[in-house]
Order: sequence, then structure tokens, then C-alpha cells
Amino acid sequence: MSFGDDLFGVHGRALALRGQRLGMLASNIANAATPGYKARDIDFQAALAAAEGPGGSVDAAGTSATKFRVPLQPSLDGNTVELATEQTAFAENAVAYQTTLSFLNGRISTLTRALRGE
Repeated sequence: MSFGDDLFGVHGRALALRGQRLGMLASNIANAATPGYKARDIDFQAALAAAEGPGGSVDAAGTSATKFRVPLQPSLDGNTVELATEQTAFAENAVAYQTTLSFLNGRISTLTRALRGE
């Protein structure tokens, strides 16, 4: 357990995982027209549990919790990206990312005020 873990708890790891997931979902959206592209996503709960485990790292947890998305309507060219699904997942994850970031900013602000003696 590091100093950052004591201060921020699970929120630092959650922010890093949500950032990884945003990148993955953005990649899915960018490749919506790429033949044969397989949409991927991170199982956030599984990744967070793995990152919190003994010796767990955010990068390893994100990699181990990556799954291929199964489309509702497969494309003839083998692409599994469903744009509406990806955009919805991206928007939901972006809101969760912003919420976690706001919490951490509040925590840092509180610590800064405490150090200044305010």
C-alpha cells in the first residue's frame, strides 16, 4: 500500500481504469467501419477487483479484464462494433470518469487547505 492509496483509496485506481476504458471505447468508435475489427471493452468491476488485490496493478487488471464484445447484429464484414452501443458506453464511462475526477479534486483541495492551515 502506497501513500497515494492511503489518501485516495480506490478512487485513484478507478480513475486510471476508467481512462483505459475511455481509450478502448474510443478505439472501437474510430474503427466502426474497419472490416474484421473486433470491439473490446473492459469489465470495470472485475478490473477494479483485480487492481485492489494483492500485488494488483491497474495496467495488468485492465488487460486481464478486457473482453470482446458480442454484437446483437453481426456485420457481414466481421466488424463487431455497434456504434450506438459504443457511444452509450463511452458517454456513461465519461460521466463516471468526471465524477471520480471531481471527487479526487475535492480531496486534493481539502488536503491543500489543511496544509496551509486554513
